Amino acid sequence: MLNAVPRTPRRPAALASTIFLGRDAVTDGLLTPADLRSRAWQQVVRGIYADATITITHQHRCLAVARFVLPVDGVIAGRSAAYLYGVPFVGTDEPVEVLVPRATNVRMAGVRAHVAQLDPSDTRRLDGVPVTTPMRTCWDLAQWSEDLVEAVVMIDALAARGAVRIPDLERYARERAGRRGWHRLLDATLLADAGAGSPQESRLRVRLVRAGLPRPETQFIIVSDGRFVARSDLAWPERRVAVEYDGLWHAESAAQIHADRQRLNRLIAAGWAVLHVTSKRLRDDFDGFVRELRAVLRSRGAR
Repeated sequence: MLNAVPRTPRRPAALASTIFLGRDAVTDGLLTPADLRSRAWQQVVRGIYADATITITHQHRCLAVARFVLPVDGVIAGRSAAYLYGVPFVGTDEPVEVLVPRATNVRMAGVRAHVAQLDPSDTRRLDGVPVTTPMRTCWDLAQWSEDLVEAVVMIDALAARGAVRIPDLERYARERAGRRGWHRLLDATLLADAGAGSPQESRLRVRLVRAGLPRPETQFIIVSDGRFVARSDLAWPERRVAVEYDGLWHAESAAQIHADRQRLNRLIAAGWAVLHVTSKRLRDDFDGFVRELRAVLRSRGAR
């Protein structure tokens, strides 16, 4: 018996390179339920499909939810809003966060709905998508993050991209004193820094400050005799102490190791003490690192 020839998946021109509701495509006679399960299409969120030639990002998922799921007066919010403002630390498969009025709710796989009162001044349209303003996005990030450190990571990134200014955000929080959650936003804002170079640097900085250490300067440029020496992740310039977060890239090649050692030698020659911390140390022995850093700072006159 001859093997059956595989059927070529149907890809109507009207749906090519688009995102659409599966039920509408079936109702309009463009596809059958079996067609939707073919390799020609992919599911973006439940019931919403896209041409399989599209490389789906979190932005596509936000657009799909905004177009087909959001109720009137609902908006993209939280981490998803931060992503639309240019923060890349949101995974493609993370739930799309939305904010909807108290009278409505959204229950759908792939969508995380929050119900709250929303002032009209806290919303805008970004490329046609209803989204919370950057300020309101920070407010929601502070309320919805289980760990305040993770809220600061996102606020740092928004500030680094110019979506918010830290002084403006502090004023925004203080103007809402007495409202539920205002103080949590203020706490996050006072810990935020637009100079953070990466999420791990943000986490390290905030954890050090919360451990009682003096607040460091971010991305500090170190010079000696008027000449550039290095840019440090975190620095206490008055004590000439620097902390460097070492990601995996530091061990990728002999050339990188050589460059790192040269840099370290220049810093030491300029009178700086440099401590290094890895993700493993940050995860497994943060308290030990804090003790080491505190001892170095004290040895250089810090109280």
